[in-house]
Amino acid sequence: MSRLLLCLVLAASFVAVFADDTSDGGNTDADQIPGGFVPKKVPAVIGLALFGISATIQWIQHFTITPRRPFMLTLTIGMTAMTIGFVLRLLFSSPPFTVGKYIQMTMFILLSPCTFLAIDYMLLARLAATFDTEVSDRCLLIRSSRIAKVFMWSDVSTFLLQSSGGGLQASKGSLVNLGNKLVMIGLVLQAVSFLLFAYVLIVFGWRVRKHFPEAWISKVPRSWRPLFYVMCVTCVGILVRSVFRIAEFSQGYSGYISVHEGYFYAFDALPLWTSMTLYCFVWPARILNIHPGHMELQSARKPLV
Repeated sequence: MSRLLLCLVLAASFVAVFADDTSDGGNTDADQIPGGFVPKKVPAVIGLALFGISATIQWIQHFTITPRRPFMLTLTIGMTAMTIGFVLRLLFSSPPFTVGKYIQMTMFILLSPCTFLAIDYMLLARLAATFDTEVSDRCLLIRSSRIAKVFMWSDVSTFLLQSSGGGLQASKGSLVNLGNKLVMIGLVLQAVSFLLFAYVLIVFGWRVRKHFPEAWISKVPRSWRPLFYVMCVTCVGILVRSVFRIAEFSQGYSGYISVHEGYFYAFDALPLWTSMTLYCFVWPARILNIHPGHMELQSARKPLV
């Protein structure tokens, strides 16, 4: 996922340069402004500050809390990319309103949340691995070794659809509509995939609580439930954002929701920031500092339902 974000940076820069070369030099007429609206500066500054602070805290925790978990870079890089997206949103709020600036802003803010899905996939796989094999095998709908692979491939596929669609939005005429449709298809598939993951996560917690009560209340070496609850909250935030984005792109380029940015902050930026900032307080590396099989507890031996 970190490599995909690097590709995002390169692709956005390339598209921006191409779009700027073919644009009209920044016509500021309302009907010529890319996206059909000019972002307000104050909300963009607030979004930049909030995501920037959370990203900074997560970077500090990543480098100071041991053992260091390399997969957590997915979260820190994603939060940093969102911060960059708000920097670009702030830059786009001042003339010239070029297509290149608009595409860069859109791609960073649209695609960075893919890393938030990815971190949840990896966390569930690693959390399940901290239990005795019997617990993980009986409580997970998918093997822990396959969770990240199955859902990450889905994430990568939808990422590519959204990025290609976002690139086409820099074009003119029918290609803009095609790009919009590609983004929407990617968002729908992403939402369906993540909804399935949320179901796997909830079933896992429910089965552990019902069939392995000792594992559910275990605090050896520390309780794992705070991390589980935070993951559930992040699922809600991500799904709210997914529904909003689907509704936005269903209206087409420069639709009502797109040009009224209050909806973006209420149903995209705020749910994502709230969800991912919770990891600043429940840093997964602290809880996942458990050797596999450490929570080896007796089963209640109840049949799974």
